[in-house]
Amino acid sequence: MVLVSEEKGHDYCLIQPFSKHFFFHKKQQPNYIFCYVLLLLSHYIFWDQICFIILQAYIDGQVGYSEEFIKNSRGMQLLTCKWFPVNQEPRALIFFCHGYAIDCSTTFKDVASKFAKEGFGMYGIEYEGHGRSGGLNVYIDDFDLLINDVYSHFSKISEMGENPKKKKFLMGESMGGAVVLLLHRKKPEFWDGAILIAPMCKIAEEMKPPKTVISMMNLVIHLIPSWKSILPGPDIINLAIKQPHKRQEIKDNPNCYIGRPRMKTMSELFRVSLDLENRLHEVTMPFIVLHGEDDKVTDKEASKLLYEVASSNDKTLKLYPEMWHSLLFGEPLEKSELVFNDIVQWMETRINTLRVNANNNHEAKSQI
Repeated sequence: MVLVSEEKGHDYCLIQPFSKHFFFHKKQQPNYIFCYVLLLLSHYIFWDQICFIILQAYIDGQVGYSEEFIKNSRGMQLLTCKWFPVNQEPRALIFFCHGYAIDCSTTFKDVASKFAKEGFGMYGIEYEGHGRSGGLNVYIDDFDLLINDVYSHFSKISEMGENPKKKKFLMGESMGGAVVLLLHRKKPEFWDGAILIAPMCKIAEEMKPPKTVISMMNLVIHLIPSWKSILPGPDIINLAIKQPHKRQEIKDNPNCYIGRPRMKTMSELFRVSLDLENRLHEVTMPFIVLHGEDDKVTDKEASKLLYEVASSNDKTLKLYPEMWHSLLFGEPLEKSELVFNDIVQWMETRINTLRVNANNNHEAKSQI
């Protein structure tokens, strides 16, 4: 069936054909008779064809959006999403990795649309147990499996159509920053650069439970891995997001998780952050790391250390006074715009540099 509905308080219209969902601005929302005709046609043509018709007819004037569920190696359904400029081929691709306990399809739709308006194609995936993907809420049994899921999807996207010719940038916020660094470790030469937004290279001391609690947790974790921590931890949302109305957006979003962390998830986050902290010198790709000076969720000192010890010849550090953890979503507009513009400028510089180098190499080969 085709379901057409409007989300209260949002400027988007939802068309839901079975496992796929498409959002469009209300200004461009579809004619209901047209959707009924598609319903009739659905008995005779494949949904991929119908979705193509809908996308061509009702995408926003500048930005198109689509999403699809895929299966990981364990048979779990994972939501993937894509934002793209309508009237041009993307000049580069951004592969976005979201943070712990949130989604990318809803929380980052406005930010992703802005990147698409700048000419970038942006791809995201909601990890197992996150957002609208399948699995137990925010349960991470093995971070390596999460990395494999993300790598598999991003690699397939990179090989499609004209994408192999395009520059590929990884972008990760918070825990997503850790995902980015581990994707880089998996295939160091594959990516053209990374944008690390308050990356989880080290968890801030304020966020860690007492050492005695960690020791007790390690004793019982194999017996009760999916249990939630019995101790109330810090309110991550209130610590990460400065704007009160943005905090409320997260709390009202059913695809975000605001409960206590699960035992094995906590253990995996500590394991991964410690591993990254000890191997920051292995980072070789171009990167920009951006961190709020007043971040109480991830440690800005670890971002400074990454900048200092990484083996990359092209690295940039941006620290923002009086800004918190969620730089693109949770800050006042004028401050988040500053971060956004810094990211776009950084990518544009690398795209132009890579293009010049490619042209020079081509000319050199021609002369030979």
